[in-house]
Amino acid sequence: MHETSGSDGGRPRARWTREQAASIERRRGNVAPAAGAPEIDPFPELHIWDTWLLRDRYGEIADVGGYRLAFSLTAPADLLPGKRHDVAEIRCFYSPDGRAWRDAGPVFDGGALGQRQWAGSALYDDGDLYLYYTAAGDEAADEMTYTQRIAVAHGGTVAAGEGGVELSGPWTHETLLTPDGEWYETEAQSRGMTYTFRDPWFFEDPATGETHLLFEANAPAPERPGDDAETTHRREFNGCVGIATSPSGDPLSWELRPPLLDAVEVNQELERPHVVVADGRYYLFVCSHVHTFAPGVTGPDGLYGFVADALDGEYRPLNGSGLVATNPPEAPFQAYSWMAFAHDEEVLVQSFLNYHDFAGDSLDAIADLPEAEQRDRFGGTLAPTLRLAVDGDRTRLRGTLDGWRIPTPDEPLPPADESELPDGDALGGRIREGGSAGGYAVGPSGTVDGGSTDGRTVDGEDGDSLGDAERGDNGGSHGAI
Repeated sequence: MHETSGSDGGRPRARWTREQAASIERRRGNVAPAAGAPEIDPFPELHIWDTWLLRDRYGEIADVGGYRLAFSLTAPADLLPGKRHDVAEIRCFYSPDGRAWRDAGPVFDGGALGQRQWAGSALYDDGDLYLYYTAAGDEAADEMTYTQRIAVAHGGTVAAGEGGVELSGPWTHETLLTPDGEWYETEAQSRGMTYTFRDPWFFEDPATGETHLLFEANAPAPERPGDDAETTHRREFNGCVGIATSPSGDPLSWELRPPLLDAVEVNQELERPHVVVADGRYYLFVCSHVHTFAPGVTGPDGLYGFVADALDGEYRPLNGSGLVATNPPEAPFQAYSWMAFAHDEEVLVQSFLNYHDFAGDSLDAIADLPEAEQRDRFGGTLAPTLRLAVDGDRTRLRGTLDGWRIPTPDEPLPPADESELPDGDALGGRIREGGSAGGYAVGPSGTVDGGSTDGRTVDGEDGDSLGDAERGDNGGSHGAI
């Protein structure tokens, strides 16, 4: 599962291959139960999607005066769901018990980089707060753009008391990383239907003490002499998991390193990469979409994973194919943006409730529905938390917890008998072949009819590449941040 690239200094790079991805299928143990409309929505005035927990340097969920903090991308709920990406704002929520949550409000009061902010991670280090995020768009541009760079905010404070949690500035915002064009494709180099350089995730390796930022990117895969048109097109699907290292451990100083894993000719987007260490193994998880798989490869919206004996690999796809968890066929877009974390002897996986009542092949059709129905079918809150058993190179779902349920460190989980998991005929349903942006026809050179203003569809991060009613005012289509 690797090739040696000269630009990587000879280091083997793990690769998710077409042969491995060809075995992706729904089966008992990787299909979540149908969630239905949200039973718990503590913040109905907000669309809430990508969410990450405040963690300490060692990867544990941080305790701030008896509270756990979660950061989410949010937008007002009166917006059409597909327009939320253009106004994404990071808010903070907190809870003393991982069940009842309160809103601490927007994190930044102006000054953030980009035209809007997309997903990241949050570090609480000896009382200092570092908020890593994706700066999306050029804040100096007059029109909406899709430039992406990795940024951080620091200098703000968090205080907890009887009245709850309060975050306050001033914040200092800095750009940390931009693509180098050698290991990581620049926007100008991109030939694909989407472009990615986002989703920073802080990780300190417990084995070495080295400090890293993981992120989603694209590996340069230019046209090669002698390739036929089909191969050239497949190479436009070139997602990778990037990594940067801080030699000193300074959370503000990073150097790019070669990718940990790429999916050239398999998938365009390996979103929100993150690692869970269990039993001495490194479990690398990413999220991806049905519409970002390369032609000839099929896979559903899902959580995908890989395992290695060290952070720098070599990674093997979990369960042979990489698929760890997906939505039921009758609701293939019910959840997205999964984020895994260890708890007791299990791995818990939180996500957001997306279009929980829609069974089409592509979310394009959402735009044809009346606006009220678009809102009714969209969850916009956290989905039920999945319970995942991990054993070597294999995983299986065990059941679920309620939405917004993040157990406290010593809290035992209820017994799980897997009885709520679908099986038999409930696992059927055709998985649409990928290779087009949410149903748009991909033309030569990766251009997408009806796409963004630069001729490509440039997703955010939940892959909702939708029609006019679901696009921002500039006509660009966005993904599921």
